[in-house]
Amino acid sequence: MTSVSGESNRSKYKWYILALAATSFTFVLAMPTMAMPVLFKEISDDLDLSLVQLGMVWGIVPLAGLFAVMLGGILADRFGAKRVLTIACFLAGIAIALMGRSGSFTTLVATSFLFGLLTAIIPATVNKTCSLWFPERQLGLAVSVVATGMAAGFAIGAMISATVLSPLLGGWRNVMFLYGAISIAIGFFWIMTRSETGYLNSSISRTGTVPFRQALSRVIRLRGVWLLGLILMGQMACVRGMFGYLPLYLREIGWTAASADGTLAAFHGASIVGAIPITLLSNRLRSRKVVLLTTTLMTAIGVGLLSITTGPMVLASVLMAGIVRDGFMAILLTMVMETDGVGATYSGTATGLVLTFSRIGNFASPPIGNSMSSISPGLPFVFWAALATLALIVFPFLKDAGGQAKNE
Repeated sequence: MTSVSGESNRSKYKWYILALAATSFTFVLAMPTMAMPVLFKEISDDLDLSLVQLGMVWGIVPLAGLFAVMLGGILADRFGAKRVLTIACFLAGIAIALMGRSGSFTTLVATSFLFGLLTAIIPATVNKTCSLWFPERQLGLAVSVVATGMAAGFAIGAMISATVLSPLLGGWRNVMFLYGAISIAIGFFWIMTRSETGYLNSSISRTGTVPFRQALSRVIRLRGVWLLGLILMGQMACVRGMFGYLPLYLREIGWTAASADGTLAAFHGASIVGAIPITLLSNRLRSRKVVLLTTTLMTAIGVGLLSITTGPMVLASVLMAGIVRDGFMAILLTMVMETDGVGATYSGTATGLVLTFSRIGNFASPPIGNSMSSISPGLPFVFWAALATLALIVFPFLKDAGGQAKNE
């Protein structure tokens, strides 16, 4: 009787952990990140920044993540996800507040770099949390839920940061202070959660924490992990560049600030709608690879069409790319954890390696794409769509991972 009761409590508690993980994505990572492009006009006026400088600020965040995203996964595998998330939320909150104190281009770049460095620890650790608390049959669903939390943060951050919070709080700096305080508060919630040890679902095979060298040596030899990293690099380079440029582009062609920011929010709103159904579709089709390929194509087409569309067709193009965005992320990251040789034990390190690839594309694509606007305002979208299309080269060499898609 006690055993049944204990198992029931563990089953309920994992959903609380999932909700907190999704909330961390929403408030610590997504909302402050998406506040930046919609606040860029205000920041630019305050600090006298050019479009290329704004592209550099937008690109420096993923560059910083390049140095930390894999470290976050390794730390989670070594010390546990709870400890790493607690510290990351506290330090990220401080970094976000420091961004609000920036008084020049140099200090904004420096504080944005610090923000990117610290928040890069979070994604691999959150996905590690999913692999620890949820069995294989529920792993795809769990990852899609936290991806939805990310999408919700992006949508809300884009929708309210510039048009609601900035006027209400007295400027972009106070918006960043607010996000910093929320991040620190979430860190306190992680302190109060139970440790993974002793509460994990026994149906998942795991060996506990592993040394750095063992985890890294194991993961870097897995071909499937590298292929998924290359696919993510092209996709994220495309989307990241579009995020930072779209609100400024729409303002330049005559859209109001609210309409421009609302279009970016619509992208993330569509992503919220699509994340879980797309993941469940990959389960039903028993092929994550087919769905991943389809979502990659839809992203490339949607972003590419922005170079030639006007009026209502802009929104249609944005929705095409947006509805598959977090479904793509959920499927790809689930495939990483389902790759033979990864499992829950090495999920943090493997996810960190894949996300490292994305940071390379995220850093390079915004300033390069933005610089093309001097030739033609629509040309950056063509460039970013081409980056997503290049990822298709990898698909013939990619095998469907095992796990949920094949076992349900």
